[in-house]
Amino acid sequence: MTVNIGLIDRIVRIVVGVVLIAYAIPVGFAPTGWNWVGWIGIVPIITAVLGNCPLYSLLGLSTCPLKPR
Repeated sequence: MTVNIGLIDRIVRIVVGVVLIAYAIPVGFAPTGWNWVGWIGIVPIITAVLGNCPLYSLLGLSTCPLKPR
């Protein structure tokens, strides 16, 4: 598995994931019937920790800075 997620992308994914999970629990958000959608926040957290996004791989994208040769 190659790393295709840069530092800023990882930070954004973790923040978005935590906010979504906070919505699911709900912490600071009103309880609604749609709070279960917040559990999708696990996906960006996992991709940030692993440093690999399968969608980026399929599309041939990378947010990592270029490494010197």
